[in-house]
Amino acid sequence: MTSPNGLRGRTAIVTGASRGIGLAVAEELSRAGARVCVTARDAASVGRAAERLGGVALAGSVADPAHLRAVTELTLREFGRIDLVVNNAATNQPYGPLMDVDPDRWGAAFTVNVEAALRLAQYAWHGWMGEHGGAIVNVCTEGADHVGPHVGAYGTSKAALLHLTRQLAGELAPRVRVNSVSPGLVRTEMARFVWEDAEDELGAGLPLGRIGRPEDVARAVVWLASDAAEWITGADLLVDGGTRVRAAHGAGHAPHDRLRARAPDGGR
Repeated sequence: MTSPNGLRGRTAIVTGASRGIGLAVAEELSRAGARVCVTARDAASVGRAAERLGGVALAGSVADPAHLRAVTELTLREFGRIDLVVNNAATNQPYGPLMDVDPDRWGAAFTVNVEAALRLAQYAWHGWMGEHGGAIVNVCTEGADHVGPHVGAYGTSKAALLHLTRQLAGELAPRVRVNSVSPGLVRTEMARFVWEDAEDELGAGLPLGRIGRPEDVARAVVWLASDAAEWITGADLLVDGGTRVRAAHGAGHAPHDRLRARAPDGGR
């Protein structure tokens, strides 16, 4: 019997795919049979990812509309179709209290975390999906539904991405399904400043006993992109190890303490 998660013959674009969640998503899609076009800022890393997966790559920033258009054109040129789009690329900058945030840098966060997802959806829709159908999955965050220290720009932009997901789901149905996944704390480079030197402690505070791994999120993305989720659109799937229910588990919120005490080196 063919797995309902099988994606053989389909083609996917994954942004922010040189490491972490994006790379894990591209790998999981490839294992499910999809051909992948991966993009990220670091040319060497994203090139290695594409070579390993037998896909294609284009380095660049999702903040550049010309890059997103070029990614779309490359995918259509190489594979002849675009069935899946995974908007994963993100930045956690600017970091700090909102009253100290430079409004120009605030705008840059929305360009990467929200506008890029809309632009790529537009290009994929006009290039293929509007006529042939497909699925879009946006990577949001468990924190989009509440507030936390120093992550106001990130959280607000991801809340906007969550609303964009629902809006697009309504507008693009029935041809294209649009959903999101919202990870909790995951062991990625972007979140290293939170979990480093405290991974076991932070995991112990979660009902499922550990922080997330990129593959946890990747499996959820692939499921939402597959025919197994063919009657699901406009949904947000929490992949958070029970973060939202930790109060009943008796745990506090240690990640917030880490956010207050530390700062990231830079965005993803």
